[in-house]
Amino acid sequence: MMSYVLIGLCAVIAVLLVSNIRIVPQSESFVIERLGAYSKTWPVGIHVKLPFIDRIANRVSLKERVLDFDPQPVITKDNVTMMIDTVVYFQITDSKLYTYGVENPMDALENLAATTLRNIIGELELDETLTSRDVINNKMRGILDEATDPWGIKVNRVEVKNIIPPEAIKEAMEKQMRAERERREAILIAEGKKQSAILVAEGQKQSAILAAEAQKEAAIKKAEGEAAAIKTVQEAKAAGIRMVKEAGADDAVIRLRSLEALEKVADGQSTKLILPSDLSTLAGIVSTLKEAAK
Repeated sequence: MMSYVLIGLCAVIAVLLVSNIRIVPQSESFVIERLGAYSKTWPVGIHVKLPFIDRIANRVSLKERVLDFDPQPVITKDNVTMMIDTVVYFQITDSKLYTYGVENPMDALENLAATTLRNIIGELELDETLTSRDVINNKMRGILDEATDPWGIKVNRVEVKNIIPPEAIKEAMEKQMRAERERREAILIAEGKKQSAILVAEGQKQSAILAAEAQKEAAIKKAEGEAAAIKTVQEAKAAGIRMVKEAGADDAVIRLRSLEALEKVADGQSTKLILPSDLSTLAGIVSTLKEAAK
């Protein structure tokens, strides 16, 4: 009979031991209470709790979490009401503080984020709110991270998801943007016309310069041609005189040449020639010219 009791007792103990073996998975931790008081925090691995004495008070995930809050009505410094929703990325770093620090930590974090957002937006005007998302994100992250330290929560970042201004403000912004686009378009058109006029003027200037240079070059070439022609004629005349001199032409040849020259002169209309009565006088003149040519 005692053997059966011992066997039954051992079986009960074995069942209790097996039923109280716990395996903590990766990225989780278990908060253990002993007789109602905090005892320890189990990390990843196999653990055994004492039956009827220890209990698992909380199973905490250590992964980064994301809370997407509903749009919150906020009022800017210049009294414009708008709707803003935010996204908070956080991670639990202390399971004990997370379990015992605050009742319902998610609701506490949501309410804290809403009040912090209202305080920050209340210090900004509408235009600053629309263009200062990074400033809002950084301020909220700093405030939330400091406030949630006693809860064992680490706020990694905060992102402003949407900023929804009133319809009247949206219409005014659209009109302003349309006017700005039209202004930029007018400036671009004016700049284009200005550049076009400058290019046309530059082209006319270059054309005038090139025309003047062409006229200058033409005049220079013409003058050089005339000078060369005159030089050639003079050189031909000088060569002719030298040839006559070197040929030793007598008085008869000179007289003949003189008569040929007079014949050419007489070819012109209205030309009057006065010849001396004595041809010997003409021969004397020719002889004189011959002596002068030596």
